[in-house]
Parts: sequence; structure tokens; C-alpha cells
Amino acid sequence: MPRLPRLFLPGQAHHVIQRGNNRQPIFFHDEDRDLFLAYLADGLAAEECRLHAYVLMTNHVHLLLGAEAEPAIPRLMQSIGRRYVGAVNRSYGRTGTLWEGRYKSTILDSETYVLACHRYVEANPLRARMVSRAEDHSWSSYRAHALGAADPLLTEHPTYAALGATPPMRQDAYRTLFEQGLPEDLLATIRDATNRGWVPGGDKFRHEIATALGRRVTPPRRGRPPKVEEG
Repeated sequence: MPRLPRLFLPGQAHHVIQRGNNRQPIFFHDEDRDLFLAYLADGLAAEECRLHAYVLMTNHVHLLLGAEAEPAIPRLMQSIGRRYVGAVNRSYGRTGTLWEGRYKSTILDSETYVLACHRYVEANPLRARMVSRAEDHSWSSYRAHALGAADPLLTEHPTYAALGATPPMRQDAYRTLFEQGLPEDLLATIRDATNRGWVPGGDKFRHEIATALGRRVTPPRRGRPPKVEEG
């Protein structure tokens, strides 16, 4: 069965995951993460993409992106991947790719899932027990959203901007949300939708996305189709 093209709608937030091949590390030293972010900055400017949240883990990255042109996000990811893999291969005397095939992505419902995905992304180092406090992980957007640290990579998403009239108000509100955590079912929904390329959200939002794209955006029902009675 041919694979479906990735979901994209201009102006919507897209959650992107890029993993290392066979779940192997893609970052070996702090300098590698810094280099990845430098290439990310170049790509955001070149492709006119907006970055709303991010985290760099050991063997994968999460990006919350927006763009107006359909090729922008694929070109961004291709540019970063090509430049970063080339640099890593030269530095460590290795060959071949780092990546586990294509990146995974989905479109997020702003009303429910954008801020949830912010927290899902930025809490990754906590769930992996890499740090005991989110602000101790230097390669994420948490310190910008919760503490007001300058991060030129970021563009505030409207749902984050709506948390308060001033930056301190937004940061305080975001810290409160973050400290509440996310229910396991919501974590599972975001993870599953991104990995499988389906759209999380309410029926109305998914219907709107399906209509706009002219394709199914939810997983097919399992089991036999219901029997239709004649007459």
C-alpha cells in the first residue's frame, strides 16, 4: 500500500518527530546539539517556518512548527538533516544516515492540543529522567515559555500568547499548566497521532481538516464493517 503524503495545512501547528536510526543516538556531545540548533535557525529563516516549541533529546527531536507554504516543513527537515548528518559524519569518521526513515508529523487542534503539545515536548527530559527540573535541560523551549529566557528561534503561538497580557503573566500561567502535568491518555493520543500520521482533536476539527485536505485523517475502524440490512 503506498504511503500517504504527510498532513499539512497552512497556518496550523504541526508536531514533528525525527528519530535516530534504530533508536540510536543522534547527539554525542553538547556541541552537536548546538550545531543542530544553528542549522535549524538557518532553515527556519530560509523556508519561512515558525518554531513554537522544541526539545533535543539523545536519540530524537521534537519540533512544533508552523508554515504557510506546503513544501516549507519538508524542505526545512531535509536541509537540517542533510547538513547535520554530513557534519556529524565528518566529525566522527562515520558514514551513512543517522535518521530512522522519514520524520513523523501531524496537525494539531489549537483549542486542545497546541499547549498540550508544548508541555508534552518540553517535559520529555523529565519523563526520560535526564533532569529533575525542566529548566535544567538547555536544549528545549521550556525556559523561554516558563521563565522568559531569550530564544531567537521561537515564535509565540497564538494560544500561548493568549495566556496573559504581558510576558510575565504568560510565563506564570504556563508554569502553572506545566506543573499540572498531562494525563496519560492525552500523552498517548499525541504520541500515537504523530507517529501514525493521524489528526488528534475533536470531531469538528478533524472533519474540517479532512474536508480541507480531501482525505481521511483518522485511523480506520478495526474489525468487520457493520452489516447493512436490506429493505
